[in-house]
Amino acid sequence: MARIAGIDIPKNKRGVIALTYIFGIGRSRAKEILETANIDESIKVQDWTDDQIAAIREQVGTYTIEGELRSEVQLSIKRLMDIGCQRGIRHRLGLPLRGQRTKNNSRTRKGKRKTVANKKK
Repeated sequence: MARIAGIDIPKNKRGVIALTYIFGIGRSRAKEILETANIDESIKVQDWTDDQIAAIREQVGTYTIEGELRSEVQLSIKRLMDIGCQRGIRHRLGLPLRGQRTKNNSRTRKGKRKTVANKKK
């Protein structure tokens, strides 16, 4: 099992797919990394040599990934909340940010339904 950027990459997957297990690396960036490291993207991780893994580590090190990226995202959200803009307020209230309606859906952001009992007559 190869270990890149502190993440154990699954050895039975193709290189492009395996690199996406690292937070901050998607399919296109994984293809770009393998292309610059001169590695065929269809080769499985278990078939990589130590030199190839070193080349991939070097390429991955040029990007902001994992913990550093997570903290950067959290700081961006905190900044929005501190300046009190629309998106920051929606973050604070736990509501959708990008103009979605909240009357019917948005259960992912709002959480489980909170039923309110009817008034007794």
